Amino acid sequence: MTYAIETEGLVKRYGSTTALDGVDLCAEAGTVLGLLGPNGAGKTTMVRALATLITPDSGVARVGGFDTVRQANDVRGLIGLTGQYASVDEEMTGYENLLLLGRLLDLPRREARARARELLARFDLSDAGGRAPDTYSGGMRRRLDLAASLVGRPAFLYLDEPTTGLDPRSRGDVWQMLRELVRDDGVTVLLTTQYLDEADQLANDIVVIDHGRVIANGSSDQLKSQVGGQSLEIRPADPGRLPDVVGILRELTGREPVPESERGLVTVAVTDEDLLPVVVRRLDEAGIRATEFALRLPSLDEVFMTLTGHRSQDSDERDDGPGEPKEKAA
Repeated sequence: MTYAIETEGLVKRYGSTTALDGVDLCAEAGTVLGLLGPNGAGKTTMVRALATLITPDSGVARVGGFDTVRQANDVRGLIGLTGQYASVDEEMTGYENLLLLGRLLDLPRREARARARELLARFDLSDAGGRAPDTYSGGMRRRLDLAASLVGRPAFLYLDEPTTGLDPRSRGDVWQMLRELVRDDGVTVLLTTQYLDEADQLANDIVVIDHGRVIANGSSDQLKSQVGGQSLEIRPADPGRLPDVVGILRELTGREPVPESERGLVTVAVTDEDLLPVVVRRLDEAGIRATEFALRLPSLDEVFMTLTGHRSQDSDERDDGPGEPKEKAA
């Protein structure tokens, strides 16, 4: 199979630090590949290598069938990049920013104007297009960043932690726009993120990277199944019965349940689904009414913690490539 994005044994070192240590990954066309890892894991270095901004020390990376080193110009014509920080000119209006990018990409003036208006409308920024970005909300600025990365109609879109710092509603807006880009335009997306729910929502496949190495890959459900087991969650209608629920689950499962008093919830690992009717009967016999009774796979955050030994947003105090600052240009 020919993949839209593919790396084989990619290595990048900065002095004594190895930012990428033989990374293999691949993504099919028209899908979202989620690249997960804590700060310093090598995510941004990977994006920079695939965007031809740095040259790997060894290994091969191909985008759209083109080698990122030997055919860098061909790759650049296929990609759009949105980094972690705003990439637009603060003194120009939103419309002027997009128009300038269109002209820099050699679009004829009329086409550049039309493309700028089209993207402002698509990202719900038409009313704000005549204002400078420093008057925008955080969500609006990120939408303008996305619009800027799409001026040249790229087949590949690299998003390096695109929703960092956004409120939940703005994050949801960005998610919906990404879904539409993949569904309607067939764009292939490489998404780096520390937010496990973001990868769960958007990514067709996920690569977990830590200390420059791939430690797991697969779909969200596949990664969850690798950890194994399921969790039973019970929320009693009367929070005062939480200790009783804990006692019943301890007796029936032989495991130690985890009560969360603030949420009024008890969680316990289970391996036998046939136990569920027995739990229901015991709760009924004890006069305990449950407002929530759910069996679920481990969360992606639990998977991440099992694989790496720390949560996704924990920093390991190591830069993502000394001497190579975070990418700030779309």
